[in-house]
Order: sequence, then structure tokens, then C-alpha cells
Amino acid sequence: MDISVDVQACPYPNNGHALRHHFFQNTMQSEFFSYLQLGFSHIADLQAYDHILFVTALCALYDLRQWRHLLWLVTAFTIGHSVTLALSTLNILIFSSAVVEALIPLTIIATALVNVASLQRQQEYQTNTSRIQEWSKYAMALCFGFIHGMGFSTFLKSLLGREISITMPLFAFNCGLECGQILIVAVILTLGFLVNRYTRLARRDWSLLVSGAALGVALTLVLKNI
Repeated sequence: MDISVDVQACPYPNNGHALRHHFFQNTMQSEFFSYLQLGFSHIADLQAYDHILFVTALCALYDLRQWRHLLWLVTAFTIGHSVTLALSTLNILIFSSAVVEALIPLTIIATALVNVASLQRQQEYQTNTSRIQEWSKYAMALCFGFIHGMGFSTFLKSLLGREISITMPLFAFNCGLECGQILIVAVILTLGFLVNRYTRLARRDWSLLVSGAALGVALTLVLKNI
């Protein structure tokens, strides 16, 4: 029996360096998508719903027509949690995870209360949110992003082994967080659109309902931490 090997069919004939490079690329891609999936599943996990609750409260006052304002708000939150996620994962920022876990529900409560106050102000004075008030919301989202980023880093550091470099896992995990965050925003905006379109519930009442629900659940989280 004639056993022969088609050298041209081999992707890297007689080239050990190219073969190792190909294997390294596949390993890196596999690791990237693993951390990407972990980031997505962490923020979108229904059993660990504090981050979902915060993003929901953050979106409660907005509809599809106000997507630019919401984009700036979510971007501020993204910048905040990306900074502290990186600093903490690199061990530049050290903090107590117990304190962070206690602070996260408070960010939800504060956001929900700001929503209710904004709606009340609009009803009393029949005016839209001023530029100063809008920028104060961006600042709030940025600051609260710092807190949530520390919460994300606690989970990420528990996953990291003895990697030579954590840059790629950090980047992939953060990308996964952003994908999950975009999904949450899309779901909330779609639900708001459907409710306003096919029910008699006014947009203001929908915003109050969502903010109130987030506030109530966040209070239960606070009580659990006591």
C-alpha cells in the first residue's frame, strides 16, 4: 500500500514556526471569545440582576426618540465602569468587595429617586430637563459607573488564572459587558415603545412604574446586605 502525504495540502508544510503561530492565534481567539461570553453572561445574568436593574433605572426616562441623550448617558456609565474595571484588575485600585456590594444597590436607589424627582419637576413646571440637569445626570452615571466597575472586577479577578498578560482577557470581558448592556437598553426601549403604543399607559406613568420597581427591588437588596 502506498502511503504518501500531500505536502501542498498541509497548511504549514515543514514550517514549525508558522504552525506554532497558527496554534497561538487559535488559542488567543478561543480565549477572547470565552472572556467575551463571560462578560456578557455576567451583566445579563438574571440571578445576579443588580447591574440589569441599574441600567433599567438609567433608561427609564427615555424613549426611542431620545436615543442621543440615552447614548451619552450610557457612554458615561461605560467610561466609568471601564476605568475602575481596568484599574482594579491591574491591582492599581484596591477596595473592599463587601463595601462595593453594599454600594451598588444604593446607586440603583439614587437613580430611581432622581427619575421620580425629574418627572415630578416636569409635571409641576411643565418644562423639559435643562442642560445643567442633563449634564448632572451624565456625571451621576459616570460616578456610579466607577462603583459598578469595581463590582465587575471582583468577578473578573476570580476568573483569571496565571495569565502572562491580562490585557486581552480584560478587553474581551469589557466588550462582553458592553454587548450585554446594549441588549438590556434595547429590551427596555422596546418594552417602553410597545407599552406606549398598545396600552393606555402614558410614557410618564411607564417611567414611574419602571423607576418604582427598580427602587423597590434595590431596597430589598439593601436589606439583604444589612
